[in-house]
Amino acid sequence: MAALSVFLVEDNPRIRAHLVPALADLGSASVMATAETEAQAIDWLAKHKGEWDLAVVDLFLKEGHGLGVLEWALGREPRQRVVVLTNSATEAMRTASKQAGADAIFDKSTELEEFFAYCLNVHRPPQSPA
Repeated sequence: MAALSVFLVEDNPRIRAHLVPALADLGSASVMATAETEAQAIDWLAKHKGEWDLAVVDLFLKEGHGLGVLEWALGREPRQRVVVLTNSATEAMRTASKQAGADAIFDKSTELEEFFAYCLNVHRPPQSPA
């Protein structure tokens, strides 16, 4: 199975520096590009339609907002997934993220294990019944 192609929208360089190798360590994920602003993310997504498997989006960016990225990505292919990875995973932000098109929302502080488990499972083909 090919590696999961990940697009990372995160403005904090320290978090990017930790996430990129952590995703690579999963053995099934590769970060193909990153963006720090809503405009950069939308521009990249527009130029690479269909080329990515998973977009990981922070809500609060250097400029703009992750919700705008989520809404733009609503036109993605059915196999493509978009998740939110944020420090602001309040109930209100979870609801807003889901309404904007997120497939899942994870808190950077308390749900990293769940996030990495999601990344491992998102690209696996469904099991056929025996």
